[in-house]
Amino acid sequence: MSLTIAPVKCDDKREEQSHRSAWLQFIKSVATFKGDLTSLTAPPFLLAPTSIVEYSAYWAEHPSLFVSPAREECAKKRSLRVLQWFLSTLKHQHASKDENGKRKKLKPLNPFLGEIFLGKWLDNAGTTHLVTEQVSHHPPTTAYKIWNDAHGVRLEGHVEPKAYFSSTINIERRGYSIFHIDKYDEDYWITMPKAHVEGIVTLQIAPELSGVSYIRSSSGYTSRINYSSKGWLKGKSNSFTATIFPDNDESNPLYTLEGRWSDSYTVKDGKGKLMDTVNLATLRRTPLTVAPIESQHPLESRRAWRSVIDAINANDIFATGHEKGKIENAQRALRRQEKDDGKTWEMRYFTQTEKDPVAEQLSISSKTATADGVDKMVWKFDEDKYSRIMENQRNGIKSPTHTRFDSGIGFLEIEEI
Repeated sequence: MSLTIAPVKCDDKREEQSHRSAWLQFIKSVATFKGDLTSLTAPPFLLAPTSIVEYSAYWAEHPSLFVSPAREECAKKRSLRVLQWFLSTLKHQHASKDENGKRKKLKPLNPFLGEIFLGKWLDNAGTTHLVTEQVSHHPPTTAYKIWNDAHGVRLEGHVEPKAYFSSTINIERRGYSIFHIDKYDEDYWITMPKAHVEGIVTLQIAPELSGVSYIRSSSGYTSRINYSSKGWLKGKSNSFTATIFPDNDESNPLYTLEGRWSDSYTVKDGKGKLMDTVNLATLRRTPLTVAPIESQHPLESRRAWRSVIDAINANDIFATGHEKGKIENAQRALRRQEKDDGKTWEMRYFTQTEKDPVAEQLSISSKTATADGVDKMVWKFDEDKYSRIMENQRNGIKSPTHTRFDSGIGFLEIEEI
């Protein structure tokens, strides 16, 4: 006997009022919750049809900017190019509306342990590769590697978001990234700013950045980015001021960048002379290429969440909750099975290590405790694992490494490579 649930569409004013009521009730529960808000289940109508593992793709949606530092011979100017590439990654990642002006859903899907997201960008910069994996569920941690072999550039890192309520919803993003340029054997340690949600009472949700983030190079230059938002009487939303200075000489900036990370900004030299004005709206995004759903690995995000994504896109809140529950319950069953068997989930592409010498050398832990480079949980991309998987794929070999997980339904004995 099967139960068919009729789709419930949320497209009239009554449903809108219902959503507003549910949203306010959710905010009340958030305000009284003690602990990490990422563990809370958001109402289905708030869910975005995208998993958090896909957010790593924002790092390289402009591949030409991603590889541009490798073409600059001057170390000081390379630091400027790295900073400008970093600033280009913020707009679409934190935008409240998509490119068509439609308001985006607030809450991305929480990845399950072992969830992966693979893709590549193809443009005049060549091929830029992306591998992302959810390496921890408690606390939630996503590891990623992005690289372009033609230009000898790679980015590797991990992020552990922690959400809490204090006047509004706040998000700290612990962890860091290391940007490496082969030609100069040069590393850049990168942290992310804090984020918070504005407009929670009016339901006009808009992410905003705050605090400070850093980019520090092994060539002796540091970028400090200060973020601010619109105040009661002055200021503009999405504002920032960034300076590049020699290490331990912050009072003598070499460059100053100022403006809005969602719009445009100016670049001035150390004497205050205008060098450039950058309009971020004119930057063309290169679409990420991913395999068709039917060709994806069962652990790949869009295949695993397919039923949930379809329900969200259909605006069917009952089906969204129902399908999402299937995946979450299957994951809980898998964790219990592992515990009973005395096993732990083995990561597919990443390996946990005790130390990261590059981060230890470059991190500014005394100034930014929440983004401390000396992390308790360091995840590094495992070249041996990746090479073995790629070789097996070429040879059509299947591996019995894990129990297969596919959209939360069913457990099979072998895993597809």
